[in-house]
Amino acid sequence: MANKVLVIISSMIEEKNSFSNALVKHFVKHYQESHPEDEINYLNLNDVAMASKTLTTHNFNTFFNEEDSDKYINQLKSINKVIFSSPMTNYNVTSMAKNYLDHILVADKTFSYKYSKKGDAVGLLTNLKVQILATQGAPYGWYLWGNHAKYLEGTWKFAGAEIAPSVLVCGTKVQDAHEDDVKLRIGEQDLEKGDSLPNLGPEKTMEKFEQHIKKAAQEF
Repeated sequence: MANKVLVIISSMIEEKNSFSNALVKHFVKHYQESHPEDEINYLNLNDVAMASKTLTTHNFNTFFNEEDSDKYINQLKSINKVIFSSPMTNYNVTSMAKNYLDHILVADKTFSYKYSKKGDAVGLLTNLKVQILATQGAPYGWYLWGNHAKYLEGTWKFAGAEIAPSVLVCGTKVQDAHEDDVKLRIGEQDLEKGDSLPNLGPEKTMEKFEQHIKKAAQEF
C-alpha cells in the first residue's frame, strides 16, 4: 500500500547555503528511489502564515483556530509519514517549528489525558511514522542540553507517532576539524567524524554522507 508522506521544512536559511535543506533533498531523493509508489507533499513553514504566529497572552483565546490548528491537525491525520526538518537555532528548533508544534499539539485532538491510566498523556497520532532530519553548527556533544533532535523525537512520540532513528548532521559552522568531533549521527550511532563541514559546504557534505543518508531513507 502506498504511503502519503509530508515533508515539513523549517529552515530560514537561504536554500543554497542551507545544510538542512540539502539533507532533506538527498534524503527525499533516496526515499523516492526506494518507495516509488509513495506520494510526497511538502509543507514549507516559511510560506505559511500560521508558522509566524507565536502564542501570547494577547492571542491565547484565538490561537487554536480552524485555519491555523485544525487544518494542520487534519492534514497529519490524513497521512502516514512525516519527514520533519529543522536546523538548531539558539540550541533549539527554529521559531517556525515551535509555532507549528504549538498549533498542532492540542488536547483531545492530537493527545489526550482521558484514557490515561498512569497520569501521562495518550498520543492520538498513532497513524504516523516520523523521521527527524536535524542539523546543527556545533559537533555532537558540545551542547547536550540543547539537543533539538531529542526534543523533536520526544514531542512526536508524545503525540503517539512511531519515531525512526534521527539523522543529525553536526559541526556545520566549525571551521577547524578535530578527528574526534562527531559530524554525523543516526539514532545512537556516531557514523562520521573529522572533516570541516563549512569548507565542504551543504551539497558536498551530503555527498560525503550519501551512503548513510541513503540507508536511513530506505529503512524509513
